Amino acid sequence: MGLARAVFGAVATLLATQGALADSRSHNAHDFTFVGIDGTPLPLSDFSGKAVLVVNTASFCGFTRQYESLQGLWSTYRDRGLIVLGVPSNDFGSQEPGDEAAIRDFCEVTFGIDFPLTAKVHVKGADAHPFYRWAAGELGAIAAPRWNFHKYLVAPDGRLVDWFSSVTPPTSARLVSAVESHLPLN
Repeated sequence: MGLARAVFGAVATLLATQGALADSRSHNAHDFTFVGIDGTPLPLSDFSGKAVLVVNTASFCGFTRQYESLQGLWSTYRDRGLIVLGVPSNDFGSQEPGDEAAIRDFCEVTFGIDFPLTAKVHVKGADAHPFYRWAAGELGAIAAPRWNFHKYLVAPDGRLVDWFSSVTPPTSARLVSAVESHLPLN
């Protein structure tokens, strides 16, 4: 277990460093890399040509039930080119206290989640993942996450095209319409 944590930490540090470099010159979401919940690199460039809904998540939040709708959105549109990407974060109300294994188990057992999840990251402040710092710079401070289940929509070409607050459910007409208008396989 100690070796696994050390390797995971080394990969996370390397990717954060690469992400920080990308942050200073990026004009595209595909320039950023997360660490997958399994500890492997998860470059957003792997999703080039697909629409990506990036959602910061938490297991013990009043909005946690949105996992169910996110899974439904993923099931409905994945064959048409949508990726739902869950990004666990403990930044708001300490509502994601578990480690990656606990988060993955909670998501799979409670909601049957099979869309991609990242390792837990910060989504606000100076320690925010570079993608989140970039997104706030692209769309302005008003579009930065203020709570769990904030959503960003990335177009198939990597442009950041929209954002949705935590109170906007994944089933809302506005969100579904935005997703549908950016699906590559209509």
